[in-house]
Amino acid sequence: MAQDVSDISTAEHYTWGGVCDGWHLLKDPALSVIQERVPPSVGEAPHFHVRARQFFYVLSGTATMEFGDKKVTFGPNQGLHVPPNTPHRFVNYSDADVVFLVISSPTTAGDRIDVSGPP
Repeated sequence: MAQDVSDISTAEHYTWGGVCDGWHLLKDPALSVIQERVPPSVGEAPHFHVRARQFFYVLSGTATMEFGDKKVTFGPNQGLHVPPNTPHRFVNYSDADVVFLVISSPTTAGDRIDVSGPP
């Protein structure tokens, strides 16, 4: 319902990579908002999305997004846009958890293509 407040205590929870947490704050085919927590020294596999564009917004900690050889580091109150068809890899190289929002339009469900090697 449009008037419901979303928070991680009531949101659908999932884990990935065995140690990372995600909470679906908004789960809609047209728009996805997920809060995630990634511990130190953990990252995802390089991949891209054909349809979805994403915006990563850091709430706490320091994140790194890799685009091939290019690394972009960003922290609290900073965000980064990843257009469709852009190979990327989210990594936490810091010594503390990174907590962030990932906003995707449309949803990335069924729209992830893993790539081998660096993104």
